[in-house]
Amino acid sequence: MALPLQAATILVFGDSLSAGYGLAPGQGWVALLENSLAPRHRVINASVSGETTAGGLSRLPATLKRHRPDVVVLELGGNDGLRGLPMDEMRRNLEQMIRLAQQHKARVMLVGIILPPNYGQKYSTEFRSVYDTLARQYGLNYVPRLMADFEADPSKFQPDGIHPRAEVQLRMMETVRSRLPLS
Repeated sequence: MALPLQAATILVFGDSLSAGYGLAPGQGWVALLENSLAPRHRVINASVSGETTAGGLSRLPATLKRHRPDVVVLELGGNDGLRGLPMDEMRRNLEQMIRLAQQHKARVMLVGIILPPNYGQKYSTEFRSVYDTLARQYGLNYVPRLMADFEADPSKFQPDGIHPRAEVQLRMMETVRSRLPLS
């Protein structure tokens, strides 16, 4: 097992849930994480609204080279799921990103989400299984459901029903922070 990190550069590599879509600057969970860990640790938010795992995979090598993170928080796949993209493709892309980060000596934390119920039980189960399987296979720190505390409460979401409101961002940050591989 790796020694505890004394100080770390943490790269959050996600989609709109991590980019703070629909929120004022500083309200998103990644900004809250940065504030809670500063000055000891540095947090870089390389999240892009609308990003798929294919888009993330194409961006990741240059991002790893530029920032040289100690920890990569990988929060992608939601847009693949919302677009009904093939689960095998999503799994392959996530797996390649995990391997790339590990090749750059970064510890990887995987963050999963749950799809809205209208996608059907079979697809939703397969979607969740991708995260569960990869986390187990690679022994990753893992947050199975970023919005576990409130995902069934529509009042906690912006009018689009997908993006969480500002008042639950602290809960999201605490969920991620509690599983960060920092010690």
